[in-house]
Amino acid sequence: MTAPHGDPVHAALDNGLHQLAALGGDLVEQANAIGTILWSPPRVVVVGRLKAGKSTLVNALIGAPVAETAALEATNVVTVYQDGSPSRAEVVGADGQRHPVTVHRDRTIGLPLETPDIAYVDRWMPSAALRRLTLIDTPGLSTLTVANDSATRRVMIDGFEQTRTASVDADAAVFLFDAAPRLDETEFLARLPFTPLNMLGVLSRADSFGEGALGRRDPLDHAAEHATRLATQLSGTVHSVVPISGLMAQTSHTGMLTEQHAAALARLQPMSPLDVLRTFDDDAADGPLPPAVREQLLGLLGEYGVLNGRRIATGGAAALNEWLSARSGIGALHRALDASTARFAVLHRAHRILARLDQLAFTHPARDHIRSLTAQLRGSPALHLVTVLEDYQRMLRTDPQAPVTEDLHTILTATTRAGQVGLPDDAPGHAVTAEAQRRLVMAQQRTLATRSAAEDAALVTLIRTYTPLSTGR
Repeated sequence: MTAPHGDPVHAALDNGLHQLAALGGDLVEQANAIGTILWSPPRVVVVGRLKAGKSTLVNALIGAPVAETAALEATNVVTVYQDGSPSRAEVVGADGQRHPVTVHRDRTIGLPLETPDIAYVDRWMPSAALRRLTLIDTPGLSTLTVANDSATRRVMIDGFEQTRTASVDADAAVFLFDAAPRLDETEFLARLPFTPLNMLGVLSRADSFGEGALGRRDPLDHAAEHATRLATQLSGTVHSVVPISGLMAQTSHTGMLTEQHAAALARLQPMSPLDVLRTFDDDAADGPLPPAVREQLLGLLGEYGVLNGRRIATGGAAALNEWLSARSGIGALHRALDASTARFAVLHRAHRILARLDQLAFTHPARDHIRSLTAQLRGSPALHLVTVLEDYQRMLRTDPQAPVTEDLHTILTATTRAGQVGLPDDAPGHAVTAEAQRRLVMAQQRTLATRSAAEDAALVTLIRTYTPLSTGR
């Protein structure tokens, strides 16, 4: 999803980068490099334990079976999927060197480096989905090998400042988990450079939730109820939790389902659910379907899809595919991602750009000009919400339960002036002014007794926010 034309944040940053380039010399190249962050699609990193279903979900989001899901050896490196033609891949070593690799049938082969020596793999392919989002698939956390876990942490945390490049920086995150995140997972989330505003939770394998396909409750409905409860419990970590059947989403979005599959599944329509499962458990060659076909259907649909898609399959592959897509939850995931990236990814990348400029101001001979430019950008009304976001990130780290933290969250999530002071969007102007005045006085009083430098900075930002609102401007 590229930025909308005329977006004030992008316009201000674009103007600032043009001013940076106008200083000449190598700053032209620096401005162009930073500009790729500004105008490239939002970057979404997919994180979770080994076998959490990350690669399956990536396949569904891309709309092609490109992420290896079976072999462990193909899932223990970070892979960045982005739009580009021709289809190709490069292995980026820990030393920063790039090594082209052969791409064959949407799969990278013959990696030139050992896994510990690989920072990540860049993978380009022509894709309408990847024009909207760049996806970063990561190794599993707390997996069977220390190497997998450390690879993700090296890219996302330990080496984040050192590897701050367009290839690994992300604007939002999707975290997959079963039932509920474990303690080590929530600790890991807290160390990622995200806030609940751009962190989305995914309750994976929803089609086998609870008692599964043969249980007393429909597992997808059960998972949806559980996800709603989890979203409340994890509100300090993620902005929402979406239940997903990754397998059903992958099958329905990658063109894997054929009319032959639908016809085979339809032959099971007259059977009871228990007899269907017995058929799939029976290794004998006889029965309504050959063993190879049974294996294909189970691999494409899972038990839930097989049991509940039989009647739909009588209408053909198109009807079955539509049902799989609707029941998989992928539509809700797309909507949640769009909401997150459209609203907050732009602020997150603006923060990254300002951080790059700050870093440049410390190292470049033209530091005084760059500092002046950065100060001008930070003082721009168009970038005020970026400052609010930066203060919110700091307060989440130092005192997440503080009233100041909640006030910053309210401002960031508001879509109206009334919402910025915690009032309904349709509140009258005089009520907004009065509430802004009250909050302004409270913020000024809090400056007399603060707990941290982060709170000091946040209160300055709150005062700057409430002052024009309190005068009706």
